[in-house]
Parts: sequence; structure tokens; C-alpha cells
Amino acid sequence: MTDTKKAQKLAKAAERALAEARERKKATPKTDMPNELGGREGPEPTRFGDWEKKGITSDF
Repeated sequence: MTDTKKAQKLAKAAERALAEARERKKATPKTDMPNELGGREGPEPTRFGDWEKKGITSDF
């Protein structure tokens, strides 16, 4: 298989995956999560892998 055919095949698969993800997101019910009290500000560390705060690194 040539590189262009492989790239086209991957692009089609990616489009299908994105369309499936959009449909799944539409079908997911919205949940009202309570605000966290005393949590850290900024991006969610479990999602973005940022475990450092004020120069101190922590993990679970």
C-alpha cells in the first residue's frame, strides 16, 4: 500500500471516529456537577498531567 493510499485510509477512519464521537457526545446526558470547595485552580491535573503547585510536585 502506498503512503498516499494509507494516508487517505487513515483520514477516512479519522472522519468516521470524529463523527461517532460527536454523536456519542450528543447522546450523553448533561450532568450538573457541584463546584469543588478548596480545590486547586487551573487545568485539571488528572487530565493535563500537571502535578506541580508552587514548586511542589505531588502524586497519588
